[in-house]
This record gives sequence, C-alpha cells and structure tokens, in this order.
Amino acid sequence: MCKDCKKPYYITTAIAYTSGKPHIGNTYEIVLADSIARYKRAQGYDVFFQTGTDEHGQKIEQKAQEAGVTPQEFVDGVAGQIKTIWDLMNTSYDKFIRTTDKDHEAQVQKIFKKLYDQGDIYKGYYEGLYCTPCESFWTESQLVDGKCPDCGREVKPAREEAYFFRMSKYADRLIQHINDHPEFIQPVSRKNEMMNNFLLPGLQDLCVSRTSFKWGIPVTFDPKHVTYVWLDALTNYITGIGYDCDGSSSERFRKYWPADLHLIGKDIIRFHTIYWPIFLMALDVPLPKQVFGHPWLLQGDGKMSKSRGNVLYADTLVDFFGVDAVRYFVLHEMPFDNDGVISWELMVERVNSDLANILGNLVNRTISMSNRYFGGVVRKTGAAEDVDADLKAAVLDAVKKVDEKMEQLRVADAITEIFGIFRRSNKYIDETTPWALAKDEARKDRLAEVLYNLTEAIAIGASLLEPFMPETSQKILAQLKTDRRELSAMDRFGLYPDGNQVTDKPEILFARLDLKEVMAKVEAMYETSAEEKAAGKEGNDSAAADSGTAAGQAEKAAEPAPQAVEAKPEITYDDFAKLQFAVGEIIACEEVKKSRKLLCSQVKIGNEIRQICSGIKSNYTPEQMVGKKVMVLVNLAPRKMAGLESQGMLLCAEDAEGNLALMTPEKDMPSGAEIC
Repeated sequence: MCKDCKKPYYITTAIAYTSGKPHIGNTYEIVLADSIARYKRAQGYDVFFQTGTDEHGQKIEQKAQEAGVTPQEFVDGVAGQIKTIWDLMNTSYDKFIRTTDKDHEAQVQKIFKKLYDQGDIYKGYYEGLYCTPCESFWTESQLVDGKCPDCGREVKPAREEAYFFRMSKYADRLIQHINDHPEFIQPVSRKNEMMNNFLLPGLQDLCVSRTSFKWGIPVTFDPKHVTYVWLDALTNYITGIGYDCDGSSSERFRKYWPADLHLIGKDIIRFHTIYWPIFLMALDVPLPKQVFGHPWLLQGDGKMSKSRGNVLYADTLVDFFGVDAVRYFVLHEMPFDNDGVISWELMVERVNSDLANILGNLVNRTISMSNRYFGGVVRKTGAAEDVDADLKAAVLDAVKKVDEKMEQLRVADAITEIFGIFRRSNKYIDETTPWALAKDEARKDRLAEVLYNLTEAIAIGASLLEPFMPETSQKILAQLKTDRRELSAMDRFGLYPDGNQVTDKPEILFARLDLKEVMAKVEAMYETSAEEKAAGKEGNDSAAADSGTAAGQAEKAAEPAPQAVEAKPEITYDDFAKLQFAVGEIIACEEVKKSRKLLCSQVKIGNEIRQICSGIKSNYTPEQMVGKKVMVLVNLAPRKMAGLESQGMLLCAEDAEGNLALMTPEKDMPSGAEIC
C-alpha cells in the first residue's frame, strides 16, 4: 500500500492507430490499464493515466483517399470512434492525446531538429523491402517465408531518400540499463526476446523520415520529408504531459516523468524497449521505469479478421452482456504471459458461472435473508463459532494477495482472489445453514451473526472489485447501503456498521443467459452481412452455372491426383484398440521459437487442457490453429520437443509434396468426443 498518500504514478497505453475501429483485442489494453490506474488511486497514488491515437502515416493517407476524404477528416472520424469506445468501457483516463494535436506536432519537429543538430540523425537513402500496413522496412534476411515478420503480409521493394537515427551509438548503454534494471521489461520472456534477437546481434540504424507520402509531421529544415512513425508516435508519452525540447517543460512533466508504466501489446515491445529508450537517451531524458508487453486476446475460431467476418467489437459485446461483464471477461481470461481466448460461448459461460451464480446469487441471497429474518437490519451479536474465524481469515488473506498480485501486474490473478472471497462466502452459507437457524428462536443471535459476517465479506469483496468492475461494485455497495471500504481499512474484519439496514429490494446483478438464445441473436446479427456477401458473389455463381459441364470438368481437374499408400506391417484389432483418439479443441497456439517446424498448441480435450507440439508451422499459422476441432491421439506417452513437453499428437494427412492438413470432424463435435 502507498504510505506516501500523494505519490505520483504515470501510466500510459499504446496510442491506437486510426486505420479503423478497434476490436475487442485492442480494447483489452485500455481496460487493463484502467484497472491498474483505479487500483493505484485506491492505494492513494496521484495517478495520471494517458491514452490516445496515432494518426499519421502512409496507410492513413491511402485509406483517406479510398474514402474520398482528407486524411484529417478520416482520422477525426476514427479518433472519435475510438474515444467513444474507451468511454463506453468506463475507462478513467486523464488525457486523450492525438498525434495531430498542434502542441505535439511542434515538439516532434523540435525533437527531430535537436537530434539532427547533435549528430544522432543523418541523411541517406533507404533501399529495402517495405511493408505498408506496418510501415516498416525489412532486409531479405529478416523476412519470414518472404513476408513481413510482424504481420505476415506481402512486402515490396522500395528506395527513397530518408533520414536515419544512429541506433548503434546507444546500444551498449541500453544493454547495460536492461541488465541493471531487471524490472524494466516485463514479463521476463519479452526481455529475453529483445536482448537475444535484437540488441545482442547488433542494431541497424533506424529510418526516421519518409518522402513517398505527405501525411506526417514535416521536417522543418527539409520539408519534403515527413517524420516517420516511431519518432512521432512514441514521443506522445512525454509531449502529452508537457515536455518541451527547449527546456521549458511543464510542472506536470516534472511531476510525472519518468513514467511508472508503459502498457503495450507484445507485438510492439521492440519499439518501446529499444527505439524509445534510445530516443530518450539521446534527448537526455530519464527512461520509463517499466514497459509491460501484455499478451493478445484471440477469438475462439482464430485471429480476428474483417475479411473473415469474425471480428468482435466492444460495443457489440456490451449490447449483449453489459459493460462490467465484458470488463470482467477480458481481464479475467488473459493470462500473465500467454494469449487469451474469447468467444460467444465462453462469454455466456463466464456470465452464468462466475457473475450470475457465484457473485450475483450470493449478494441476492444474503440481502434477501436479512430482509426475511430481520427486516433488513444487519446486527453484530458476537454469537461466533469456529467456522467464522475461517471465513474471516480467508477474506483478509485475499486482501493481501490481491495487493501482491497487483504489484506484479497479475490482474487476472487478483480478480481470481476477489472471487475467492465470494466463493468462500457461498461455502459459508452451506456450512452455517441460515434457513435452519431461522427455525430456532434460541439461535436468532447466531443467525444475525452469520448474516453480518456475510454482509461484511461482500462489502470487502465489492470494494476490492471496484478497479475491475466499477459499476457492479457501486451497485453492490448501494444495496448494502454502505460506502466503499478504503484499502488501508481492509486489514480488519467487522467494520460494516452494526445495525445498518440493507435495501429491501435487492437487484439481480447478472441474469443467467440461455446459450441457444444468445447464439440465435448472434446469427441474426451476422445474417445481413452474410446476405450482402452472397449477393456480391451472385453474378460469378450464375456465370459458372452457364458454363455447365466445362466448369465441372475444370474443377475436377484441379483435384489432387490419388496417392499410393505405402504398406506397413499388419496389426491386429487388439493393437488398434490400444490407441485412444478424441476430438480436441485448440484454444491457444504459439510458434516454438527454437524450432523451424513446431507449433505449440493448448488443446482442450473434455475437461482437461493438454500441451501438444506439432511440426506443422509450414502449413498453419498460430492464428489459423486457434478454434479448430482436431483429431488427437490421447494416450501417446509425453515426450520433449525443443525443450517443451508434448502430451499427445494431432493427426494430419500428408501429400507427396509434404503438404499437411489437420484431420477435423465433418460435423461440429464437442471436445472430448471419442473417435472410434
């Protein structure tokens, strides 16, 4: 806990790129940052929380042209859309910066000139392979399968005059800083990746200007150049709080810098832990204290893609489930260091099991029993039993653990600890059986004490819940007719006012959902877009029909030729019966960095999750794997592959050229279904 009541704490998110509406994976970051900011405020910190939008670049220029508007009009619209979603999600940011803000643009121009004058930036020519979506140049050796190593898209040869930043000048100093400050890059796996893959092999100079497009901040002394993405975007963290390159920085900058936490996606960790600290070193500005590269939130049936029509947006999910249910899901379902998965089915499951059953039912039962047995008055009688001490210890222990988890940025684990309070309270009801106590007039004091303990436990849990589910926390405390408990006062059990009266009309916090009804609404929601796509293809389908037999023959000719099957020794039925096959659902998948062939999948088989390594990287991306139902050899003995334990085998077909195809069920089958 923060003993210095008003110690400053500066937290930022990455600024969202204004190429389009952010999906729920993008929205996760702002909700995560908000939960940390709210918790820090509860600890007594003077928090400044900044977010915003990145609005320059070639991609924006192209999209504006396609839309028939100016780039400024285009980014105004998208920035407004992003801000609306951030507000919808009840995020408590203090500043929303835009890189088209005039004060930001002026400082970027000053920074560029200063770095040029001191010899850190020089003019040259860039010739390489350029990825427009990522706005990045690559060498041939950096490509993966001939494509951009960041996004997997096509790259094109490009050559243009550009200014470059001398990255190697500061590389050794940055390596020393990272070694001296092990907390600087988190999680540790991200630090190891940056050191081993980029810093230690040696840094190339960085392109910091472009001439092939105009939508950027002009270089004052060479106006045909515009400042290239990272020198513009990254500096928002200091310009947004009043940094001045001429030495007249604001009081806010002096108060809050260096930043306590840059919260970013793992895909841009390189820019924030290599480029950004080197820029700051060149400006003689202190480095941020910590950069946390959070994992991704993936959709259950694969990576979100507009072309596939499977993108989930925050406002759509809120329409179905409500703001706090969506906040709970994205925060609770994201592991500290691995990607999380979201789907309609998982959302419904969490609402029903955690929010309706564990939390909502507990609050409703407790308040209803207080009204039924005591007219809503909650009294402390001292009629204690041993089971009370166990409840109190569990609640107070959870308070400590929540604080520990939040210090480590393990937000999902902190929420789990809070729900541990609610689970333990439900168990306490079963242990004390208030309905049985109510039948015995001589045990009324004991009944009152039980309901007091439940009310106090809920009050503490609801107070802890505020950073994560602020509206729900407020609703619970309003029904208990009490104020939010200060964190500093949560080291004691029994502060709920003796004789206080709860509401006589308890509100259902979360109603249980019917999965079939939800999925029917989802299908109806997507029906229009499906019809539009079908209409777009109608002409092509008619043309194919007119071609009659010729079209059918062409399609048949495209089918692969039959392949001879190499015979293996004959086995008996008993041999085959030893093999156990089942349907598995891939819920997460990552590349195995030490291997050119392996993907590592987390496969749900019934009620268990197994880790299975497969040599299919040349045929499938991790994003394509997630959500697939596959055939799994379940009882294969575990073995080590590239340092990882593989606990089964995914079955594939392989043609003569070595192309692989996963074996999947013809119809949708539940994970764990036996294959016989």
